Amino acid sequence: MTKKTKARTIASAGMDMERALVLDTVRVTEQAAIAASRVSGMGDSDLVDQAGVDAMRKVLNELDIDGEIVIGEGERDEAPMLFIGEKVGLNTERAWKVEIAVDPVEGTDIAARMINNAVAVIAIAEKGGLFHAPDTYMEKLIVGPPAAGKVDITWPVAANLRSVAMSIERKVRDLTVVILDRERHKGLIQEVRDAGARVKLIGDGDVIAAISAAVRGTNVHAVMGTGGAPEGVLAAAALKCLGGEIQGRFVPRNPDEEKRLKAMGANTEKIYFTNDLAPGKNIVFSATGITNGDLLQGVKFFKDGARTHTVAMGYKSKVIRFSDTIHLLSDGARVQHINIK
Repeated sequence: MTKKTKARTIASAGMDMERALVLDTVRVTEQAAIAASRVSGMGDSDLVDQAGVDAMRKVLNELDIDGEIVIGEGERDEAPMLFIGEKVGLNTERAWKVEIAVDPVEGTDIAARMINNAVAVIAIAEKGGLFHAPDTYMEKLIVGPPAAGKVDITWPVAANLRSVAMSIERKVRDLTVVILDRERHKGLIQEVRDAGARVKLIGDGDVIAAISAAVRGTNVHAVMGTGGAPEGVLAAAALKCLGGEIQGRFVPRNPDEEKRLKAMGANTEKIYFTNDLAPGKNIVFSATGITNGDLLQGVKFFKDGARTHTVAMGYKSKVIRFSDTIHLLSDGARVQHINIK
């Protein structure tokens, strides 16, 4: 086999992996979102999280994959299911060998209170395709495709905002920057406002905020601030498919986290870019709304079923799909879904 033929074969295999798994990833997040939504608004974040985890794990174990959770609910002793290192899938001879990053309910607290932007999220890549980030903090700068390559996390906030504004031919005063509503961001929030941009504060959900920054029409132009490092990897997987950019640097909260970072080969001085966090050539990503949000509608129930809204994408295929789906339910079991245009 020539080098050129071998390259075509590898590329074809990657495309086949995306085609084989993209609808499966949609089913994973849809079922997690439906289960979590059933108990959202009850004020119990643990209940919401467990419902999403149970449903997501069940569907993952029905897929023809040889999968390993690399971003999940925590270590084995912290999480009984979807823990880091857990094997999932049917693991047949023809199964795709993949790494999986999951957040069955991104925003458990906001889902428990029925606040906007709670989602179920998954990213799947070939082995070595996702950075194995420990559960620590990461300072992030996230922008959409027009500003990719034109910002720098080491620059002053005002300089980055000017660059984002120029990339989309707007004024800084036209920009909206999403920041997690945390005390640690008090100075950052003031810097953004002093530069002339508007700030949208969120309680949780910086993965869906990252996707919103890369999709036109959401009125989100950048995401700034410090949040979870695992969420940074999930965001990177989506942004790689969308052509957006994330820049991040690890911010360990204590000596133990710093020790774990070093043991994993991570550098607290290094700036990590999209391709560092999601280096895979074959990436499939899906997110389904649990509650209503800027990008996705939440689950809606009716007499005999539920309606979900999902965004799914593949890096190699360069296809972004929004699906508005009706799930017909019988005695609590899904019997089919019908896409409505």
